[in-house]
This record gives sequence, C-alpha cells and structure tokens, in this order.
Amino acid sequence: MARRIVVHSFAQARAALAAAAALGMDVTLASAPAAGGYAGPGWFKALIDDARRAVPNARCDTVLNCGAAPGMAFAAMRLGFKRIRLAGNAEAVRRLAAIGAAIESGEEPVLDLRGLRRPEARCRAWLAGGAVTRP
Repeated sequence: MARRIVVHSFAQARAALAAAAALGMDVTLASAPAAGGYAGPGWFKALIDDARRAVPNARCDTVLNCGAAPGMAFAAMRLGFKRIRLAGNAEAVRRLAAIGAAIESGEEPVLDLRGLRRPEARCRAWLAGGAVTRP
C-alpha cells in the first residue's frame, strides 16, 4: 500500500507528488482531519486536480477525511472520491459502502505536512521508508 501524506495546500500536494514521481513510487494524498466537513470535497478535489496537472507523471490515490459529516461524504462520492474517512454514523457508512465507497476508520502511519519546512525533502524521506522529525 502506498504511504500516506496529509496535505493542507496546493504547494504541499505538489511537493508530495514531485517526491513520489522522483522516486517512482505511489503515494496516497489525504486531507486533514474533518477537512471534508469544513473545507468541502470540492476544495480538496480542486487541490488534487491542480497538483496532478503540475506533476502529471506522479501516481497517487486520495482519501478525503469527512470527520463526522456524512453529507459531505456523499457529496465527495458525487465528485468521484472512492476512499473516504468517516467517523460514527454506522448507517451512513453502510450506505456509502453500498454505492462503492471504501470507508476508512483505522489509523495508519502518515506524514502530516502541517508546519514542516522543506516539504518535498520530507516527503522523499517518508516515501523512502525513513522517519520524519518535526519541524
């Protein structure tokens, strides 16, 4: 499975994709916790689409974290997101899964780029299997 990087901006998403492309690796770009609820799935889709255009040879998947907002998770599905994090609401999780969403709930190791300097170098280290220290 591709290593996961939490991005908060276009610059961070572009850095993560550039690092993955340089290493010839797949990467999973994830939104910040509950970003689907406060920023909306449209914002994350635009951010990812722009980053993919900037680094077209990168291979990536995405995960939108919708927190506890099932309405945003359904909106994300309409925009084409297949992997979604959703907390609580077992009925919403069941319905989303029934229409093809991969609902994630477990914790996986991630590199969160919030506040990190030199994000592309940090992403390269993370994707290569190294530990990343703050800041």
